[in-house]
Amino acid sequence: QVQLVESGGGLVQPGGSLRLSCAASGFTFSSSDMMWYRQAPGKEREWVAVFTSAGGMPTYADSVKGRFTISRDNTKNTVYLQMNSLKPEGTAVYYCQTAYCGMDYWGKGTRGTVSS
Repeated sequence: QVQLVESGGGLVQPGGSLRLSCAASGFTFSSSDMMWYRQAPGKEREWVAVFTSAGGMPTYADSVKGRFTISRDNTKNTVYLQMNSLKPEGTAVYYCQTAYCGMDYWGKGTRGTVSS
């Protein structure tokens, strides 16, 4: 079955960095678009970034552009999110997501807290 397992969250000071990972299994990773979303406390889940299977240019939400980088390693079935210059509003649970055979799949998320 499809599984997405995020890791790498934690507590970081404003201006710091975190690198999130999402290990995927149960589907053809190299043929699948991979997305990162986040949900801040009391807010709706929002899209953060996408790295398509076609290997085109990654795309980012305006709120993270220039600070976050999505990448993928098809040999490890893993997608990453490097987050730099983090702001307190970056405090959220971060989820990876993919679609396979017409269904959306989500991981359970990893929490990142940006606080001094």
